[in-house]
Amino acid sequence: MKQCVILALLLVSLQPMAQEIGAPMKLTFEEAVNIALKNNVTLGQQRNQLEASQMQKTASIMAAAPTVNINGFVQQFNGNSFNQQQGRAVNGVRDAVNGSINTSLPIFNGFSIVNGMRAASSQLDAQSYFVKRTTEDVINTVSGQFLQVLLDIELLKIAQENFEALNVQLGQIKEQVAVGSRSPVDEYNQEGQTKAAELRMLQAEINLTNDKALLTQTLLLDPFLEIEIEKPIWTISDMALVDPKIDEMYTLAKENRGDLQRAIKNEDASRYGLMATRGLLAPSLGAFFNYGSAYNYQHDIPDSVLANNPSINRDFNDQFREDNVYKSYGLSMSIPILNGFQTRNRVIQQKTTYRNNKLTRDNTEIQVKTDVLRAAKNFEVGRKSYTVSVAQLEAAELAFQLESERYTLGVTNFVDFAQANRTLVQSQTDKAQAEYRLIFQKVLLEYATGTLKIEGIQY
Repeated sequence: MKQCVILALLLVSLQPMAQEIGAPMKLTFEEAVNIALKNNVTLGQQRNQLEASQMQKTASIMAAAPTVNINGFVQQFNGNSFNQQQGRAVNGVRDAVNGSINTSLPIFNGFSIVNGMRAASSQLDAQSYFVKRTTEDVINTVSGQFLQVLLDIELLKIAQENFEALNVQLGQIKEQVAVGSRSPVDEYNQEGQTKAAELRMLQAEINLTNDKALLTQTLLLDPFLEIEIEKPIWTISDMALVDPKIDEMYTLAKENRGDLQRAIKNEDASRYGLMATRGLLAPSLGAFFNYGSAYNYQHDIPDSVLANNPSINRDFNDQFREDNVYKSYGLSMSIPILNGFQTRNRVIQQKTTYRNNKLTRDNTEIQVKTDVLRAAKNFEVGRKSYTVSVAQLEAAELAFQLESERYTLGVTNFVDFAQANRTLVQSQTDKAQAEYRLIFQKVLLEYATGTLKIEGIQY
């Protein structure tokens, strides 16, 4: 009995937890954008590339610093070899230890290092702007998909209400046919109209399922996870505060569009890269300093010989710190004459890259102008479309109400009633589409000007 009580308490305690696990995930627009910015593969890859570009800039700066190397080796000779300690060639087994510190400093190389720094700095800036524009791309993509899901929900609601209304009317007509006040043809016509409405409702449900799946795929969420989309607290009245002016938008876009700034920086980077590559054709001058020493040990030397010549195998400290220490320093010059046109080939390749990036910049400038013009015009048309759709819906509702009354009284035929119903449903659909598109126009305006941020989409 006691075990049964414990089991019952356990089941009761687990029931709320099970309900919580099975509950759909509520997803706001801001949460969807944040999830996308965190999980987007392309954006993550470009952020990783940004770190690599930062390291490349650091390496280009350090190219002007001295190069320092510590070298050392241990070897054994068996046969004839030159013994530095004795200053002559010896025959036998000899151990040798060598160590050195070598430094070099570039003094002049045709400004190749300086231009390389500038190129790497421009490349870093270009990658930063690429990350910025990719972020805006993600927000814009999620906005469009989130808008579509919200619109699908609204269209499904319209289809359900239309089906329910027609189904109720079908029941009324069946009763009228049963008492003989209506012809059976009216019942068949109404049933066909109701089934068509049900089919549209099912199609709207399919569209909602597909667009939800696309949104979860973009957010990299588990497709089996049930999500509940929450409508943003945005209203049409917020759009009244927006007054897009093409000239002002284009000026703002030239300063903030990440793709345009990236194209400009890529052009600068390729120009500096061309200058750096041309610098390899000029003579180069550098300074060097070397410090090193060595230790030698000759095997199988008779004690009598060592007694008369103790300097042959002096200990390690004496040889490495005193006897064999050497220093060398000076200047080195290199004048390129012929290397199979490898440098000239690099110059031509870099020149081609520079020209292509210049064309890309020109094309991007035209693209920015096009995007700004299209966004401004679409906003104006969207605002007018919403006003027209509201008036259209009001007229369609009034027409359907009057036509329904006439059809109930038997004054009008079924064809006119069905046409009025289709016009009403289409007007409701047009109004919903115009409303949601207008609400999200601010996102499109900011995307066109390059000022789209997650913090800026709060109305």
